[in-house]
Amino acid sequence: MNSLFAKILLWFWAVLVINTIGSALITGLSGPRPYLLSRLVEFQLEEARNAYQAGGKPALAEFMQRFHTVFAGEGILADASGHDQLTGADESALIAKSREESRFPILRTRGAVFARNSPDGRYWFIFVIPHARLGYWFLAPQHWWIIGGGILFCYLLAYYLTYPVRKLQRAVERFGHGDLSARAAPRRRDELGDLGRTFDRMADRIQTLVHAERRLLLDISHELRSPLARLRVAVELARSGENRDAQLDRIDKEAERLNSLVGGLLQVTRAEGDPNSLRREPVRLDQLVEELVADSSLEARAHSSEVKLLSVQPVTIQGDAELLRRAIENVIRNAIRHAPEHTPVEASLEPRDHAAVVRIRDYGPGVPEEALPRIFDAFYRVETDRARASGGAGLGLSIARRAVELHKGAIRARNAQPGLEVEIDLPVSTP
Repeated sequence: MNSLFAKILLWFWAVLVINTIGSALITGLSGPRPYLLSRLVEFQLEEARNAYQAGGKPALAEFMQRFHTVFAGEGILADASGHDQLTGADESALIAKSREESRFPILRTRGAVFARNSPDGRYWFIFVIPHARLGYWFLAPQHWWIIGGGILFCYLLAYYLTYPVRKLQRAVERFGHGDLSARAAPRRRDELGDLGRTFDRMADRIQTLVHAERRLLLDISHELRSPLARLRVAVELARSGENRDAQLDRIDKEAERLNSLVGGLLQVTRAEGDPNSLRREPVRLDQLVEELVADSSLEARAHSSEVKLLSVQPVTIQGDAELLRRAIENVIRNAIRHAPEHTPVEASLEPRDHAAVVRIRDYGPGVPEEALPRIFDAFYRVETDRARASGGAGLGLSIARRAVELHKGAIRARNAQPGLEVEIDLPVSTP
């Protein structure tokens, strides 16, 4: 009996049967039936008396036989002192019992007893209903139909209550055995439906984290092979003594590239952490953009380029200043790496419809249209991309996207003909 379905079903059945039988008993004992039965006994008294007076004991015996056949009960015609006119037995005790006030006469030894005296007091007619017939007396066929319908209703009700639990159990078992796509997918709008939807949200989150971890491990193993292989070659060449200074510079450059790659991975890990741990504080976005433009000027000059701040308006949002800094900085650095020599990288900030819009544009070759939706994926590079040569690992825009999404914002890119323009929308007030 560990099944919730069986427990609910049996409890409903028990309550239904008890209520039905109890109501039938009460109806049978306190309703009009005792009155009708009393009138019936009075009528049979007159019939039995007439038969006895007209034909004696043989006629009375024949009448009692017909009575027993029709009413399936025991009938007795007694004299004023209570002696049976057929057998001479003293039945005065039955007469006395019939006079007792009792709520439940069906509990008597010989069954329910009804006795009526003739108007002249000479005869008694006693009707004894055996226990074997009591069920037929107070429980009509309609009651059995009600019980059957109630049992069916209780079954459907128990099934309705426990179906989402059993469905959730199957989903949890599949999920626990490694099927991360298992979902309860509830349609109910009650507490059980809420429980199923909570499980589905949890499963979505776990599946996302597990898949992200697997992709991250695969990407890390792929990305680390190239710099490690170049490091081994540089070490071997350094050991040979041929152009040792150049090889040491090469080793230093590859080590710095590995350090940058690990730093980027740590940023992704932080960005994909628990969103509830995100700090919420007022951030002057205009001041942040101005600082990043100024800080990027040195890197831009190294690429024979420059970063221009076209327009900026005061905007304050709620968020994590460090995550926002890394998001916008990564977009600016990505634009600088792809900007042709002697061309600017343009940045602007303006409010629009309860949001702050940051735009970063370069005048480089742009991105093929089919690659635009994927440039924000981790480790993704366009085939003509020079990020490897420039030290990029394909993480900058991915970090930017995740940081923006954690702030309930959106980031998108479009070809500006020429160049690529990245637009970041951040809500001024985030929940």
